[in-house]
Order: sequence, then C-alpha cells, then structure tokens
Amino acid sequence: MIKSMTGYGKAEGEYQSKKISLEIKSLNSKQLDLSLRLPSKYKEKELELRNEISKELVRGKVDLFVSLDTISEEMSTNINSTVINAYFQQISNISKDLNIPLPSDILSTILRLPDTFKAERQELTDDEWIVLQGCLSRAIKSLNEFRDQEGKALAKDIIDRVQLIDRQAIALEPFEVQRIEKLKLRIKQNLAEIVGSEKIDENRFEQELIYYIEKLDITEEKVRLSNHCSYFIDTMNEPESNGKKLGFIVQEIGREINTIGSKANDAEMQKIVIGMKDELEKIKEQINNIL
Repeated sequence: MIKSMTGYGKAEGEYQSKKISLEIKSLNSKQLDLSLRLPSKYKEKELELRNEISKELVRGKVDLFVSLDTISEEMSTNINSTVINAYFQQISNISKDLNIPLPSDILSTILRLPDTFKAERQELTDDEWIVLQGCLSRAIKSLNEFRDQEGKALAKDIIDRVQLIDRQAIALEPFEVQRIEKLKLRIKQNLAEIVGSEKIDENRFEQELIYYIEKLDITEEKVRLSNHCSYFIDTMNEPESNGKKLGFIVQEIGREINTIGSKANDAEMQKIVIGMKDELEKIKEQINNIL
C-alpha cells in the first residue's frame, strides 16, 4: 500500500483559559524537511516535537503551525508601576526645572516608553504539555489518513499506466515479424543492386542475416520489462510505502524501453515505444509524491 507525501491535519485543545490550535501540512521532498512555528512558551519543547514528527512522518516537506489564544474574558494586568512612577518623577522634575507645565496626556505618553509593561515569562506546565502532545498526535493521525487517501488515488493511476506499458510491449510482437521480412527484403535488394542477384551466396546471406537480426532481437528486453512491471506492482502492494524503491524499479523499466527503442528499426514499433515512454514519464511524476 502506498502513501502520498501530500497531507494536511488539524487539531485543537483547551487548557485552563487557553485554546491551542495546531495545523500540520506536508508536500513531497526527497528527505524530511521540517519547519516549526511555535509560540514562545512552547519553544523549549521544539526538539521533542521535531522528534515525534520525524518518527511518524519519515519524509516530506512538513510545516507545523501552533497558535495559542486566550478564551477567558479575564485579563491579566502587567503594568510596571515602579517604572511608570520613576518616569513620572523624572519628567515632573524636568518640567519644574524648565518651568514647563506637564501635558494633560502625560500618562499615555509614559505608557509608550520602554519597560512600562512587564514581560512576564509564562512557564509551560506538564498538564499543558500533555494537551499539546495530544493535539499533535491527532493532527498527525489526520494527516496520515489524508496521505492514505491520496495514496489510493495515486496507486490506481500508476498501476493502470504500468499495465498499459506491459500491454504495449506485447503489442510489438506482430511488427517484429513484419520487420524481419522487410529487413530481409531490403538488404537483399540492396545487395542485388550492388553485386547482382546471381552473385549472392544464399547460404552466406542467410548466415549474415541471422547474425544481424540477433542484434536487433528484443525478446530479452521484453521479458525483463514484463518482470520489472510485475515487480513494480508487487512492491506497490507491500504493507509499507516505499517511494524510493519504486523509483529504482522505474529506472530499470526506462532502460528496457530505451533499449527496445534503439533496436526497433521500424516506424510502427517506434510509435509504440514513444507511447511507452510517455506513460513512464507520467509515472515518474507520480512517484515523486510517494512516501
């Protein structure tokens, strides 16, 4: 069973007055390319989050987004009154020294100055970490289900194309027989024009023709191609998705098709080979998205 590298998952959880929202998405990539965007209080758990994602997703360009929102109407006040009083006293003293009256909006001016609000660091509790882990687990599960569904659609399309290549190889057979007869006639006509038909040694001609035809024989290539196609489908039906292995088999299929094309020496056979190459390119595009 194959799995796509494309996927999306989302999960939410609540802890006390906070809502944790987590989204994870993946695209195709040769290796695991992981990017995390976390609230500052979760930064300390980034390595553990990365390890969990790496263990579950293996490959792909994966982006994780975590947001934290307050769902309670209560607001915590973080005004630094000590700093504000210090600012006010200093400004008042300067105002007296310069004989300049204090503006009516002095407080709003002070609140815009540095350090007037406390930057209190919120600690991540064990209970909140458990909620975050649960969100990640559910999001990954959702993403994997998405990957499975995409994989089923990919598998059907790819298997159809591989089977078509196999059928196209069988479709070469009638043209192989015609090709030999055409080749034999053409060579004999060329020889007759050059040396004369009465000077052709038929036995020697047949021997040379057999030697030449053997070099154009594609029986072995067709057998190997059929075996590669069968092996490819068997690999797709294995329990674990293995896009890299499928990529190697596709390379072998391509080699056999190219060899058949180089030996074809016939217009109708070349048309079939071009059709096989076209299907193979479409398979390669699909393989790039398989886990």
